[in-house]
Amino acid sequence: MTLSGALSNALSGLNAASRSAQVTASNLSNAMTPGYGPRTIELGANGLGAHGGVAVLGTTRHVNPGLLSEVRIATAARAETDEKAGVHARLESLIGLPTDPASLGATITRFESTLIAAASRPDLAERLGAVVQSAGDVADGFKRVSDGVQSMRGEADRYIASDVEDLNALLSQVRDINLQITASTVGGRDTSALEDQRQVLIDSIAEIVPVKEMQRDLGAVALFTPGGAILLDGAAAQVGFMATNVIAPHMTRAGGELSGLTINGRPVATDTVTGPMRGGRLGALFDVRDEIAPNVQAQVDALARDLVERFEGTGLDATRAAGDPGLFTDNGAVVAPGNETGLSGRLSLNDAVIPDSGGALWRLRDGLGAVVPGPVGNGALLQNMASTLSAGRIPASGAFGPAAMSAAGLQSGLLGQIATDRNASELGQSFAAARFEAANSQLLAEGVDSDQEMQRLMLIEQAYAANARLLQTVGDMFDALMRI
Repeated sequence: MTLSGALSNALSGLNAASRSAQVTASNLSNAMTPGYGPRTIELGANGLGAHGGVAVLGTTRHVNPGLLSEVRIATAARAETDEKAGVHARLESLIGLPTDPASLGATITRFESTLIAAASRPDLAERLGAVVQSAGDVADGFKRVSDGVQSMRGEADRYIASDVEDLNALLSQVRDINLQITASTVGGRDTSALEDQRQVLIDSIAEIVPVKEMQRDLGAVALFTPGGAILLDGAAAQVGFMATNVIAPHMTRAGGELSGLTINGRPVATDTVTGPMRGGRLGALFDVRDEIAPNVQAQVDALARDLVERFEGTGLDATRAAGDPGLFTDNGAVVAPGNETGLSGRLSLNDAVIPDSGGALWRLRDGLGAVVPGPVGNGALLQNMASTLSAGRIPASGAFGPAAMSAAGLQSGLLGQIATDRNASELGQSFAAARFEAANSQLLAEGVDSDQEMQRLMLIEQAYAANARLLQTVGDMFDALMRI
């Protein structure tokens, strides 16, 4: 080998060592960077020219596609269960635990207690006033729960709109990076940094909807949901949704009052069984808006109807004319069985017993239809009211089972249903979190190994020093020739 050949080999070795050090330094500095795939430099014998040497063939980005896919599916499941567990916990808090004095159950219990107290001394106006106050608290409690449930539906609707907007933006960005990667691949340029950016974007999509990635030509990828929706394949899908400003109990997607999802203008199902976008946070939000919250609303409305009908029972109040409302009303009217939806939000006390509305307290004692006060010591009606509240009764609607229960018992049954759902959702949340942590830990373990990179850096340092020494030696030999 000539001195020129030796010089060329030393220079190629220095270049390879420099590039290797650059890649290793990049790995070390990005060890904690989300979406970063560790790189290795590919070296090969230089087949060009007569002197040989080493050639840098390029860099390779390493990622386990199967494990990455599992992490993304686990991410979507975790986002879904987090949303549902949070909603069930809020619903349980909204109904209130028995120890909470502001809970629905506590207000019903206080109402029953004031009726019993008033029945023992029906001549005392303050005890009659306490009955009106506690009955009003019951009506207000039902309205608070109904308003809270509808507020959660409206919140879910707004979050759906936000997630759809974010999803469309993320899909457009992935499409743009696909185009850049394709152009760089054709031009022979490194695409590792672009692939890192794309992975982060797709990971963000996975929090909204579960996503599967498939390779396409020239480094591009296509995105699908496990349910069969095409999110990106060359062009990005356009997901459509229209938010609703105010949601009322009667408003449903099936009735046309609430928006569903469209993909490229075509409506798609949003349920948890057949919906192509099911399985992530977006699917959970639709479940909250269209299933979970409406089911609770229906149960609360059934409980309110049962309460109203208890005080409209035949024989309870002989002064009340047929067709007139009882102690509790539907905004002043008799409850129509076909108008039960949203009743809990419209529940009100009969004006006949409210002094500020032209009524009189003594009508609690003497009857809602009484024209003049009766004997002040007659507590029979008040006693009957307390008895009808505590009597076992099979509700006309709602999923409370076939057993006859008191008003307080029905409320406890509703709370038990919600607590059971909350417990089940938290178990699902724990499982999804464990699944995500296990998959993500494996993915991180296949990321940058700092110890291995430091060992590689020491070898690079030795190779660089050896090539530098060779370069110096060849230089000395050239100098010796020049001195002859």
